[in-house]
Amino acid sequence: MFVIQLDDMPSVFPYDTDATPPFLKGQTVFLQPAREEDRELIRPLAKDTRLWEFTKTLLIDDTYDTQFDAYFDEALRLPELDGRAFVIRTAGDGNAPRPGEIPLLRGSIIGMSRFFNVAWRDKRLEIGHTWYIPDVWGKVYNKECKLLLLQYAFEQLHFHRVEFRVAHQNIRSQRAVEKIGGIKEGVLRKFAIRNDGSRRDTVVFSIIDDEWPEKKERLQQMVRAGL
Repeated sequence: MFVIQLDDMPSVFPYDTDATPPFLKGQTVFLQPAREEDRELIRPLAKDTRLWEFTKTLLIDDTYDTQFDAYFDEALRLPELDGRAFVIRTAGDGNAPRPGEIPLLRGSIIGMSRFFNVAWRDKRLEIGHTWYIPDVWGKVYNKECKLLLLQYAFEQLHFHRVEFRVAHQNIRSQRAVEKIGGIKEGVLRKFAIRNDGSRRDTVVFSIIDDEWPEKKERLQQMVRAGL
């Protein structure tokens, strides 16, 4: 039986995590690996009940700071599991927003996302833990962020499958995944217990490498149109 040793596996992110240039850059957003220096910039942005309405990842109460630190510590530890948490920033100059954008200073933090559950043997990973400040919901930023992440997964890592998992209550996010080309595969019933004690079913979507050229063209068209 052929066994892949951990030391033989390539790193998902073979670059200096302290480097200044962004890792993934588009016309409207750029993604940088999350760093300790980002913690206090993101803490107030994430303190919004609208972000966690369906996942309950963070509860906005007296324990928020403790919860947030645990959440951010987990994000910083992802490289130990071949994953990575990203900080999403605006790439525009803030003076002439593209169609669908709102005026934001270049480099403004608008959210976070992650590569995780990376399986090198099976050539698959999951994109998730994605959130944006409400001011940019429904704008072009999410489409370009997903374009950059998917392009890296399929064209640089040569993975076969990218998965998205969405809380069954979160119809808005399910529609967003479908809009970028995700195929709904099914529902994992009673899959998890959220932090407030409530039950969560999980809806599973995926995009596979055979579909990527068509999905990529669709995403590029939406980004160009600022949709």
